[in-house]
Parts: sequence; structure tokens; C-alpha cells
Amino acid sequence: MKTSIKKGLGFGLASGVITTLGLMVGLSSSTQSIAAVIGGVVVIALADGMSDALGIHISEESENAHSTREIWEATLATFFSKLIVALSFVAPVLLLSLTPAIIVSIIWGLLLIACFSYYTALQNKEESTWKVVAEHLAIALVVIISSHYVGHLVYQVGH
Repeated sequence: MKTSIKKGLGFGLASGVITTLGLMVGLSSSTQSIAAVIGGVVVIALADGMSDALGIHISEESENAHSTREIWEATLATFFSKLIVALSFVAPVLLLSLTPAIIVSIIWGLLLIACFSYYTALQNKEESTWKVVAEHLAIALVVIISSHYVGHLVYQVGH
């Protein structure tokens, strides 16, 4: 896989999982509204996908080490991976009640992070692939847990 595409896919996947799960868990905790959670996910998929893609684009340009083609490959890979990953979290919310949907989404997101982290660690010939996976999962869990408590705090302030 080309480095520019791998960079975009990795960034989009990680951002798609972390940002979307954080938003979903926080909105669920603060609103208990399926509409708010779905609306938030769709907005994140589009707006944050474009924002992340622009961020990668500017970052790659600023390095002054990549061709125009490589910059656009990373940009488009970031946007589409973020879009697809984020939108994949809508299905559980449409099919299940909110709490089970959030649990399924967390499992799905952690599985995506674990698989891509493992793949990346193997590609980079890391000494301990499981250490890399554990580190990335730990970061994701911190975001999820923090978002849950922030959502509860927002709910308490609003009521």
C-alpha cells in the first residue's frame, strides 16, 4: 500500500473511531436522544472528515517532501476513511435501542483500532505488536470514558 494512502487511511480510521465514539457516548449520556446521536455522527462524518482531510493536506504540503499526487492521495484517503468509518456507527443506532447501540459501537470501534494497530505494528516490524495495540486501545478508552462523564456533567448542568 502506498505510504500516502496508508497515512490517510490510518489517520481517518483513528479519527473516525475516536471522534465518533467520543461524540456518541457524550451525546448519549447527556441527551438519551437517538436523533441527537445520529445527527451528531452524520455531522462528524462530513464536517470533521473534511476538516481532517484539510489538516492532512496542509501538513503534507508543509513538509515540502511530497508530490502533488501524494498530497491528494493522503487527503482523499483521510476524508473517505473518516466518512465511511464514522457512518458505520449509524447502523447500530438505527437497529438497536440507544444503550445497546452504544455498547455495540464501542466494541466495533475498538475492534477497528485493534486491527489497524496490529496491521501497522506488523508493517513497521515493531518488537511488540500487542504493546502498540494496547497503547492505542488505552487512548481510545480514555476518550470514551471521559466523554461519558462529560456527557453526564452536561446533563446535570442542564437539568
